[in-house]
Amino acid sequence: MLVLLAFLAALLIALLVVNFGSGERRVEQVIEHLYPVDDRQFHRSMAMLLGPTIVEGNRVQELVNGDRIFPAMLEAIRGASETVLFETFIYWSGEIGTEFAEALSDRARAGLKVHVLLDWVGSTKVDRELVQRMRDSGVEVRMYHPLRWFNLGRMNNRTHRKLLIVDGRIGFTGGVGIAPQWCGDAQDPEHWRDMHFRVEGPVVAQMQSVMLSNWNKTTGRVLHGHDYFPDLAPAGGMPAQMFASSPSGGSESMLLMMLLAITAAQRSIDIASAYFVPDDVALASLQAAARRGVRVRVITPGPHTDQDTVRHASRGLWGPLLEAGVEMHEYQPTMYHCKMMIVDDLLVSVGSTNFDPRSFHLNDEANLNVYDGAFARRMTEVFEADLRSCRRITLADWQRRPWTEKLHERVTAVLAPVL
Repeated sequence: MLVLLAFLAALLIALLVVNFGSGERRVEQVIEHLYPVDDRQFHRSMAMLLGPTIVEGNRVQELVNGDRIFPAMLEAIRGASETVLFETFIYWSGEIGTEFAEALSDRARAGLKVHVLLDWVGSTKVDRELVQRMRDSGVEVRMYHPLRWFNLGRMNNRTHRKLLIVDGRIGFTGGVGIAPQWCGDAQDPEHWRDMHFRVEGPVVAQMQSVMLSNWNKTTGRVLHGHDYFPDLAPAGGMPAQMFASSPSGGSESMLLMMLLAITAAQRSIDIASAYFVPDDVALASLQAAARRGVRVRVITPGPHTDQDTVRHASRGLWGPLLEAGVEMHEYQPTMYHCKMMIVDDLLVSVGSTNFDPRSFHLNDEANLNVYDGAFARRMTEVFEADLRSCRRITLADWQRRPWTEKLHERVTAVLAPVL
């Protein structure tokens, strides 16, 4: 019996190491500031170091909150003529889940190729009968990393990506899941504040490629051809790249992308993050930016949050940031689920990535980087509108927090690397 218990304990430890560790060396030093965001060398570095080419000719439309996000997504699905590909972390029950299922099923019944990839953990609350109805209609629904004995070593690697691509021509990405919380207009604590983005132009092919990489890994099938990758004419004037990361293929890439942008900043960095738990290098990079005169503002959730442990772990890290001059703001009306970084009113990075270890090291994530001054200024206006609904936490506020809160933060800090 003792031998069996020892074996099980060793197996558990091995699984924890496999799931929460990585064989890759992590970024350990602050990256040197060499050039600004508007320098062509910055663009070359973002493309060459990280992989995807920055392509011209795109149009990106911001969609604020569910009242604008879901109608746009559903309109695109209902207007599809060839293919629909959909990958998401959360797909739960409720009216909005049913509405999406009916739209996807209708397109499949019409003879379109409809592929849906749901994260097994994130979609545990989905109505299984709803999934079966989609399958019966011809929708190919697959689960990403379901719990199987041969998947135990990957059980903590989830797809957190939110991607919808219609006919290979229209793409959507951002922070929303398919659940009741994302409906409405952030009008009360039961309806969350979030953003999604509708995309047209050549970068949609990169979005398609990102989604298909996980589809290929899950099914062993390669989807290709004109139905999935049609010729894409320019749709606007925005340069953009679709950037993805995964523990199975460069888990440090998303963090490196964020650090390169922070390091290049000369005037301003605005970060909106539902879960803000930067590691030591990210903390040092933000402090260095603030100390060289960059205005750094961060919005995170306030009293309304779905992850109270993460909020405490985050607040425990704020001291050095506040001392360096970083502005910390907590959103008050409802849960704040936005994920965005704006640098020098020139670069906007949006998508599924939070500023935390899970997004940087454990999840599959995808972000759209847009290099356009007009779009960046629009997103800054959205960011500053959110600031008006925030409470700013000063260094004095942080230092005066009660000892019980400090104790809670110390305890949760131990869990920060795996939150």
